[in-house]
Amino acid sequence: MKKNQHVVPQGKDWAVKGAGNEKATRLVSTQKEAIGIAREIAKNQQSEVVIHRKDGRIRDKDSYGNDPCPPRDTKN
Repeated sequence: MKKNQHVVPQGKDWAVKGAGNEKATRLVSTQKEAIGIAREIAKNQQSEVVIHRKDGRIRDKDSYGNDPCPPRDTKN
């Protein structure tokens, strides 16, 4: 099952959580490290990474599968 991976704040740390999961897949000290872990999981599952800010709002999204809205530019 393809689950989007969310990078979310958890206390002073950052958690990588599969969509709908209560428990974190990984807990690390930096957002950058959590994003790297989430990207690897999303690439393997062909899903999306959703990066949240400290306040919980969504900061960014990256798709690693069949993107329903692919970017128009050809640089990335």
